[in-house]
Amino acid sequence: MHGESTYQSEMLAKAGLQAFDEHLSSLRYAGMIQHALMPDEETLSGILKDYFILFLPRDIVSGDFYYAFSNREYLCVAAGDCTGHGVPGALLSILGISFLNEIMQSEKCMKANRVLNMMRERVMKALHQTGEKSGTKDSIDIALCIVSLKTGEMQYAGANRPLVMIRNGELTEYKPDLMTIGLAPVEERAFKNNYIGTRPGDMFYLFSDGFPDQFGEESNKKLKNKNFRKILETASSLTMMKDQKAFLENSFFEWRGKMPQVDDVLIFGFKL
Repeated sequence: MHGESTYQSEMLAKAGLQAFDEHLSSLRYAGMIQHALMPDEETLSGILKDYFILFLPRDIVSGDFYYAFSNREYLCVAAGDCTGHGVPGALLSILGISFLNEIMQSEKCMKANRVLNMMRERVMKALHQTGEKSGTKDSIDIALCIVSLKTGEMQYAGANRPLVMIRNGELTEYKPDLMTIGLAPVEERAFKNNYIGTRPGDMFYLFSDGFPDQFGEESNKKLKNKNFRKILETASSLTMMKDQKAFLENSFFEWRGKMPQVDDVLIFGFKL
């Protein structure tokens, strides 16, 4: 009887390991699909000459996503942060990318705030968000920039995610609307448009809240936004495409130490 019990235990353990391996394989494949929906290096290099993307999912799939689009008149870049992480966040990010593609390819008059307004309508409709207590509360925070290729003027609109510009070593932060893409707890209103006159050498950063919200091993506290911006200022003195990404990645892991990663991390830096 004891031998039979041991055999059954071993078989159950093997079945459990097999199921785990299959689940892991499915997640990896889902991660490949999600990554394929975001612009690859070849696409980004054709749109932006000087940029980097630091993308560190907490799990194999991510609730953070980045986006880029260009036509003859406009360049659009965005960084989004969906509710949660893992599979639910990844599914919502795929929805966000699909809606952005649909809007950008159909719109002739490019307005950053209009894109966010239209995106919010689509997300609420897709998730059947009516305001009832039983309804889904999922949403997307996003920072979106549209640059005129003729004038160099930039438009920025943000749903809970800011834009940081560093010009000649000086950091300027453009504040977002404190609303999300989805059903907001506050009264809904149109997102506002910010117009920014760009200059050669200006550096811009879009990011999720994963880096500043990370707990550090030594302090057991969050990094917080103030310290994150100091790290960005230091990074801005380095060459953008390789050195800034490496510096920020090393800074994240040094701060985190042996603490578990609490959220997805995304930083999208670019120079016009």
